[in-house]
Amino acid sequence: MRIGELAARAGTTTRTLRYYESRGLLPARRGGNGYRTYDESDLKLLRQIRTLQDFGFDLEETRPFVECLRSGHPEGDSCPASIAVYRRKLAELDELIGDLQTVRAQIGVRLAAADGEPPVCELGGHEL
Repeated sequence: MRIGELAARAGTTTRTLRYYESRGLLPARRGGNGYRTYDESDLKLLRQIRTLQDFGFDLEETRPFVECLRSGHPEGDSCPASIAVYRRKLAELDELIGDLQTVRAQIGVRLAAADGEPPVCELGGHEL
């Protein structure tokens, strides 16, 4: 398929595909007429990239998953490098969640002080 068809099927733009190509994430094959050509495996790569980006992975973090697919694995997360990225991302998310819980607690204390009343548990209506 040509670049426009791949972009449409992947729900993205030709500009994005050319960018992925420039970053080495999408193969740059050319037909005899000089046009870029793609197949179903390229669509699978794009879907893997888009899914990971939807999860909050940056583009470079998708590389091990793409390389895993390119090496013939049926899933991009079945290689050790992909699993390592998952582990790093989970650790990053755990840290962010901890930071957010700390901020939430501090805001709760300030709110209680501003209201002049003891904090109330929203779930049970009892004081904390």
